[in-house]
Amino acid sequence: MALFLEFISQQWTLVAALAVVLVMLFFHESRKSGPSLSPQQAISMVNAQSGLFLDLRDASDYKAGHIVEAMHIPAAKLQSRLAELEKHKNKPIVLVCKMGQQAGAAGKTLKASGFEHVYKMTGGMMEWSNLQLPTISKS
Repeated sequence: MALFLEFISQQWTLVAALAVVLVMLFFHESRKSGPSLSPQQAISMVNAQSGLFLDLRDASDYKAGHIVEAMHIPAAKLQSRLAELEKHKNKPIVLVCKMGQQAGAAGKTLKASGFEHVYKMTGGMMEWSNLQLPTISKS
């Protein structure tokens, strides 16, 4: 540990440069997957622009409770089911997952496939439930 601290004190410019590069990489990667929206912002956008909520969770989570009129495509099957989203290519698509973690990778996939208006919902369905927003369930 003492050697590590000595290295940091002697090579502070290298450590600072590494920190800057890591921050820039994180910022760049988060921008590639689309901007984030709060649940309230997502509702407003979907309603105003005839957008779509795309639920990326597994079937059991989706059946337990999901956003009204949300399309369900599990994250693992997104690449093979992109054709189902073609009619929504020029409309806003809000990606919804369990806690907001899987939406980033799905956003990159959609952006790479030519979808222009891709957004991630911050907090996913956990945040949606915490705000006590309406859901429906399939039995």
